[in-house]
Amino acid sequence: MRKLGVGIIGCGNISKAYLDLAPNFKAIEVRAVADINMEAAQGRASEYEGVRAETVDALLAADDLDLIINLTIPAAHFEVTKRILEAGKHAYSEKPYVLTLEEGEELRAICEKTGLRVGSAPDTFMGGAHQMVRDLIDSGKVGTITSGTCHFMGAGMEMWHPNPDFFFQPGGGPVLDMGPYYVTNLVQLLGPVTRVAALSNKGRAQRTITTDCPRKGEVLDVVVDTNFHALLQFANGAAITVSLSWDVFAHEHQNMELYGTEGAIFVPDPNFFGGTIRMAGTDREVKEVAQWDHPFAVTNMEDGEGRPRANYRTAGVADMAQAIVEGRPHRCSLELATHAIDVLTSIMKSGETGAFVDISTTCERPAAVTPDEAKALMG
Repeated sequence: MRKLGVGIIGCGNISKAYLDLAPNFKAIEVRAVADINMEAAQGRASEYEGVRAETVDALLAADDLDLIINLTIPAAHFEVTKRILEAGKHAYSEKPYVLTLEEGEELRAICEKTGLRVGSAPDTFMGGAHQMVRDLIDSGKVGTITSGTCHFMGAGMEMWHPNPDFFFQPGGGPVLDMGPYYVTNLVQLLGPVTRVAALSNKGRAQRTITTDCPRKGEVLDVVVDTNFHALLQFANGAAITVSLSWDVFAHEHQNMELYGTEGAIFVPDPNFFGGTIRMAGTDREVKEVAQWDHPFAVTNMEDGEGRPRANYRTAGVADMAQAIVEGRPHRCSLELATHAIDVLTSIMKSGETGAFVDISTTCERPAAVTPDEAKALMG
C-alpha cells in the first residue's frame, strides 16, 4: 500500500503521542513537524529519526507531504486547517476541529470544491473495547438502548498540564475538551442526536497552576463555565445524561452506562481504546465480558496513575490515509466531527439559556472496525 507523507503543525504535549504511535500503521509516515516556535519544532524533530523541522509555511509547501495533522490550540484549529486545505493537502485536526458550525460549513465547502478531506479526533471510538460494545448492542444482547449516563468529572487541567491557560478560555472548558470523546462514542454506538438541554456553572473564577513546572503557582482567570449537566435525545429514541466537569475532586460514577430493554452494558473510558466491559441481562447480575481478540484493545502503555491502557492514537489518521487511497469514506469524518460540534456547542448554548436546543446537523454512524479491519491498518 502507498504511504501518505504526513506533517504535523504544533509540537506541544500531544504531538509526542502522534509521533510515538504513527509507526504502528502502514498507510502513513510522519516526515516533518512545524511550530510557530521553531525551537519547539527542532526539539521535537530531534527526538525522531527521519523527521525534520520546518517552518509552518515550508511544511505547507512541502512536496512530500500529503496530509497535515493540526495539533495547534483549539482557537487556532479552524484557521490552520483552512490553510492546510488551501495548500492543497488533506487535514486531520485534534478535537475540537472547529468551534462553531459556521466554521465547519466553510471547511466542508472547501472540501466539496477541491476533493480534499478533513478528519478529526477523537479516534478512540475505534478502540477494541468500544467496537465490542457496539457489536454487543447491534446484536441485541441488551435489547434496545433506551437511556444511559456518562460522567467525566475531575478537579481541573491546572493540576497536571504545564500550560493550561487555553482550557479556561473560549474554545476550552470540559465540554469542548473532553466532550468529544463521549459524544463521538455515543454517536457511533447509537446514532445521531436530535436535541439537548443543559445546566452549567463555574466553580471558581480563578485557578492556580499546581503542576510541577516553571509556571507553578501562577493564577489563571477562568472565562468559560467548567461544570455541565446535559440531557441528550437521540434519533433512535434513547435519552442519555452527560456530566462534564472540572469542579469535582472525587466521585464514584462509571464513565458510561447504557440501559436497554433486555439488560445493561457498562462501557469503559472513551478517552482510551481498551478497558473492561461489564454487562447484565434481565437477571440483573453484572458480569465482566470476555473481550474479543482486537488489536486496538491490547494494552501498550500506563496512564498517569500506573494503570495499563490501550492507546492507538493516529488510528484515525491511518484509516483516513488508507481511505483516501482506497476511495472509501474515512471513519473520523468531517460529518461526524461536525455533528459532535453541533451537539457540544448546543450543550453550552443550553447551559447559557436554560432552554432545549434542537440539533441542526446529522450524520451516519461510522463504519464498524472489526478485528480484521484493525489488523489491516497496522504495519
